[in-house]
Amino acid sequence: MADRLTGVPGIRAVVLGGSRARGAHRPDSDWDLGLYYRGAPGLAALTALASALQGSPVEVAGPGGWGPWVNGGAWLRVDGVPVDWILRDLDRVEAVWSACREGRFEVGIQPGHPLGFWSPAYPGEVALGRVLTDPHGELTSLQQETAGYPEPLRAALAEAAWEAEFSVAAARKSAPAGDRLHVSLCLSRAFGVLAQSLHAHHRTWCLNEKGALAAAAALPDTPADFAERVGEALGGLDAAAVETAAALVRDVREVLRSG
Repeated sequence: MADRLTGVPGIRAVVLGGSRARGAHRPDSDWDLGLYYRGAPGLAALTALASALQGSPVEVAGPGGWGPWVNGGAWLRVDGVPVDWILRDLDRVEAVWSACREGRFEVGIQPGHPLGFWSPAYPGEVALGRVLTDPHGELTSLQQETAGYPEPLRAALAEAAWEAEFSVAAARKSAPAGDRLHVSLCLSRAFGVLAQSLHAHHRTWCLNEKGALAAAAALPDTPADFAERVGEALGGLDAAAVETAAALVRDVREVLRSG
């Protein structure tokens, strides 16, 4: 499939991503293929290929069709197996990587990412993916670069933990009024930020919210019972939950300052 994809106009490389690339998949896990393109990918050719592989019509979303960051792609079932095609603009990925090396990142609104899409996910996907086809060597070269976590990005994401403290302070004001929606959003945001900061602290790429809590809890120096304390805070969503969150934020920021 990857070989045929790189025959489509604009497609420069195909990368296996997700749990299967990391060897953490279950038998029913999807196959996630990143389709890296330059310019405009050949949507007509992609649609024809997807339909032929699935044996029935497939809709391929073009750039921007799935939002500003996830971009576009298609969901297929090939011989009963779920296969996701995910478009990635290689020029934009390289621009984000350049910014990350200078300690700059963005967090954008993106459907499917309730805590926002953190731009370092782009180079992280390259670093953690498995290059399947790369006729021009572009992704292979970029993967070699992203093997080293940039120190400026590490510092910037560790410093971003200030937002977790700010979010908990906002939740503290809403908790007495019983505003569970605002409290839950603030605390979820705080814990998402902490997960990103902890990953960066250990020079480890964090791609999205899924599995981020367990992964952060398993990192060295993460405060004891991190995941359990997050669960306790999100389970209560009252004033006591806010104080649980506040204590956890302080503990994580102490870890980050120690580095």
